[in-house]
Amino acid sequence: MKNFFLALALVFATALLAKQQASQSPNPQAGSSPSDAPLSQQTIQGCLQRADNSFTLIESSGTTYQLEGDASKLREHVGHEIQLTGTIGQSAASSSSSPPKDSSPSTIQFVDVKHLASSCKAGK
Repeated sequence: MKNFFLALALVFATALLAKQQASQSPNPQAGSSPSDAPLSQQTIQGCLQRADNSFTLIESSGTTYQLEGDASKLREHVGHEIQLTGTIGQSAASSSSSPPKDSSPSTIQFVDVKHLASSCKAGK
């Protein structure tokens, strides 16, 4: 009887460990917490700007995005109209502090850059 309970405890411990490891595995379709919604890729276009080592994209509507990704894909397009494909989210820096969401720019983790024009459209 003692061996039976020991075996049963071992089975439960193994199942609990497997469940815990599965919940800690990276899942590209889910966010880092239950409140994070899965992000899908979107395409946006606008004027690429650079300040120091950071890049921003300003849409014609005036919406500004901080860009995260391979900066070498962006350098040659500063001041140009481009199209980016990536996942849009709130800035990591702004989510760790307490300013209102509408005062901090969204970020786009881009995966693709397409050159549209050598100059930005007027009235950006």
